[in-house]
Amino acid sequence: MFERPRAGERAVLVHLALNAQIDPREQAEFEELAKSAGADIVGQVSGTRRAPDARYFVGSGKAEEIRDRVAASGAELAIFDHELSPSQERNLEALLQCRVIDRTGLILDIFATRARSFEGKLQVELAQLEHLATRLVRGWTHLERQRGGIGLRGPGETQLETDRRLLAGRIRQIRSRLARVDRTREQGRAARRKADMPTVSLVGYTNAGKSTLFNALTGAGVYAADQLFATLDPTLRRLDLPNVEPVVLADTVGFISRLPHELVAAFRSTLVETCEASLLLHVIDAADPERAELEKAVIEVLDEIGAAGVARLPVYNKIDLLDHGEPRIERDDAGLPVAVWLSAAGGGGLQELRQAIAELLRADTLRGTLELGAGQARLRARLFALGAVLSEEAGADGGCRLQVSASRKHLRQLCRQEGLVEGWLEAAVH
Repeated sequence: MFERPRAGERAVLVHLALNAQIDPREQAEFEELAKSAGADIVGQVSGTRRAPDARYFVGSGKAEEIRDRVAASGAELAIFDHELSPSQERNLEALLQCRVIDRTGLILDIFATRARSFEGKLQVELAQLEHLATRLVRGWTHLERQRGGIGLRGPGETQLETDRRLLAGRIRQIRSRLARVDRTREQGRAARRKADMPTVSLVGYTNAGKSTLFNALTGAGVYAADQLFATLDPTLRRLDLPNVEPVVLADTVGFISRLPHELVAAFRSTLVETCEASLLLHVIDAADPERAELEKAVIEVLDEIGAAGVARLPVYNKIDLLDHGEPRIERDDAGLPVAVWLSAAGGGGLQELRQAIAELLRADTLRGTLELGAGQARLRARLFALGAVLSEEAGADGGCRLQVSASRKHLRQLCRQEGLVEGWLEAAVH
């Protein structure tokens, strides 16, 4: 065993392609992640393998190659572009005689430096502690010793057990605080629903230009930079649109392929803004040659957080980097927008995007009269809770006549919750 160094940014990067050829795009993204965390890259090791090795993940021969590279470069850190098990981390640290960080630990470190709001810091700390909880047994041998001294002799409690208990207590405390923040956010969402103010959420791969587009549409002044995860904390601003009521535009954290599960769980309260949105603007870097793969990665994350069913409008950004990039709206056979091409930095296409959003929201909103019988009081209460009722008149038979305005998405959800045939509410409104 060895005493793990407390500092050091000189790093050797390790990327292994499992049962496939090495992907240059994945390698470049991994290198950018390491640079975003502040690593001083002094060497890289790559290779291919059919399946992970149980002991070192990379196999004994490749592990010895990494050891030699670490020793020759004077690296204090080895960063793996993979998720390592706690035992694999310990085995690698014992062999390499330096700190070992996996992909999850690297992304968590970046998030820790970028979080600014109270909620964001709590979410990052929760993810870090849950990741650390499985990795307490490391290179520190003092964690295995019992505490000694007068009054502490006997069966006692090992330092490791004490740390685990303290970690569990802190995790419970953070979850409790995040639950309070989530209740506050839910009150805001309920108020917006009652005010019939839809939410439009920006999603996309990190560094696709979401924050730049958000600033261009709202003038919010959110920090935007050409780097991964430039902004983490969600920002909400009012957006005025032509011929429709104003909407709330939400800027959220950028996605990345193989997003750590700890982050998806920790940021779930923030990502609810995405799941509850009336429309998702999927911002895509039009100039990226791998944009199809990046689109697929974002869709996979949306599916993981439960937002796959939300209406999505692809927004192809950075057309100023294309040879023949012109701002435009692509439409389907019914004339509805299916994609928008624009340049957030240059301003071209912003008006087209506002127009496309307005058209889609008008098409998604259902307004009219709904008549309910006396036995449908529960459904009436749920419609009021949804904020869909504009006015009400009592009926002669104990029922009621409601003037409603709601998105088709919310009405379909309500049908599922009440056990009604999907689409019944939409058909009943006239």
